[in-house]
Amino acid sequence: MTETLEVSLFIFLLASFLGYAVITRVPGLLHTPLMSLTNALSAISIVGSLILAGAGEAAFATILGTIAVFASTTNIVSGFLITDRMLKMFKRREAPKGPAGVPPKGASA
Repeated sequence: MTETLEVSLFIFLLASFLGYAVITRVPGLLHTPLMSLTNALSAISIVGSLILAGAGEAAFATILGTIAVFASTTNIVSGFLITDRMLKMFKRREAPKGPAGVPPKGASA
C-alpha cells in the first residue's frame, strides 16, 4: 500500500467519524436545510467521481469511481425525495368543499 493511499484512507476515516458526529447532533428542525446542503455537496462529488470513473486509469480507480457515482446519485435522489416529503408536511390543506365547489357551512376558508 502506498503512502498516498494510506493518508487518503486515514482522512476518509476521520471525515466519516466527524460527519457521523455532526449529523447525530442535528435537531429535527434543521434536517431539511441540512439535506439541501448534502445534495449540493453530492452534486460536487458526483462530478469528481465521474472524472475518476472515466479517466481510463487503473481498473481499481475505475471501480471506485463507479461506486462513488452510484453512491452520490443515490444520495442526491433520496435527498430530494426526503426534502420534498418534508416540505409537503408544512403545506396548508385545503378546506373540504361541498357540491358545486362551495365550502360547507361552518368551514373556515
